[in-house]
Amino acid sequence: MSNKITTLEEHLTHFRGAQGTPERAAFDSKAKAFVIAEMLKEERHNAQLTQAQLAEKTGMKKSFISRIENGHTDIQISTLFRLIELGFDKKIHFTIS
Repeated sequence: MSNKITTLEEHLTHFRGAQGTPERAAFDSKAKAFVIAEMLKEERHNAQLTQAQLAEKTGMKKSFISRIENGHTDIQISTLFRLIELGFDKKIHFTIS
């Protein structure tokens, strides 16, 4: 057994492929979707909303909210904005330069 400490990038390259490969792109995409799902779930809990209440506020189905939070569906950016703005009464501001 080696005493060499590997970096996160080395570990990911070994197990998920090098950056730029289809395998790594798929892994990175799923990882980002997981993070977004966890952030939405945390925000929903902070707002003391159930999935059903969030669904009602946004005009979405509870099952769709559940699938998002469990990472079982991809969502469009417009859907993400709708969840944040209608569900949590927050505004998203950005500028393009």
